[in-house]
Amino acid sequence: MVKIRRSAVAGLFYESDPNELREQIRRAFLHKLGPGKLPPPPPPFSGRVLGVVVPHAGYMYSGHVAAHGYFRLAEAGTPEVVFLLGPNHHGLGDPIAASAAEYWETPLGRVKVDLDIGEELAKKSGIVTLEDLAHLHEHSLEVQLPFLQYIFGDEISIVPVSMMIQYPEASRILGYAIADIIKERGLKAYIVASSDFTHYEPAEVASRKDKKAIDRILALDYKGLYDVVEETPVSMCGPGPVMALLAAAERLGAKRAKLLKYANSGDVTGDYSSVVGYASILVGW
Repeated sequence: MVKIRRSAVAGLFYESDPNELREQIRRAFLHKLGPGKLPPPPPPFSGRVLGVVVPHAGYMYSGHVAAHGYFRLAEAGTPEVVFLLGPNHHGLGDPIAASAAEYWETPLGRVKVDLDIGEELAKKSGIVTLEDLAHLHEHSLEVQLPFLQYIFGDEISIVPVSMMIQYPEASRILGYAIADIIKERGLKAYIVASSDFTHYEPAEVASRKDKKAIDRILALDYKGLYDVVEETPVSMCGPGPVMALLAAAERLGAKRAKLLKYANSGDVTGDYSSVVGYASILVGW
């Protein structure tokens, strides 16, 4: 029997009807806070982009911010595989878990999981396991899939990794292992690091705190990011995935990071007294 990870948040974080979901994504790209245009048909893989940091809230709140990152992936070309790294919000499953399912399903269809790469990642890192309890209810990776499907269709495979442990050393080990797999296999690959930023503080406070974290990301400084998150503090749910992306960038020699868009939930609701911050950030060469 084929092992499929079914949608956990369709109808909650994004539309459950395929046509309505495509329209929701289209509107995210065209949104006044989004790119303002639809992504181009992806060209052949360029190798100029390693990955993106994107948010994982409901599409109405952060889809337009995520669209900036996905627009740039579309421009950079079709990959073979996408490593999806996200925080574990539910505390279920193993500390760092790659999916053991064969496919992940959304209203737009199924995406193949590259289990061979998942197994190699587990062996090479020594800290990743293959199991699906960690992914059962988790939204931080699932909400990325419809965007990838909208742009790339079924031409890609994924390696979803849920991170309950989000310390610098664990992120470094994971990021280096992913980088080594990309390099040794000559993979056409992206890393999508899923994270929101400050939670439930006034917009001006969130913006000030988030800038400190974003500045460390733009400097490709994963250790500095952790220090800022801990000392400021920044209630960022996903420093581990972002640190892993930055560690992979270090390993592969990526030198460029660019803030594509920063916004907050108040830009949608009109309530700036208590917001969640969102950013799309590009990492590459």
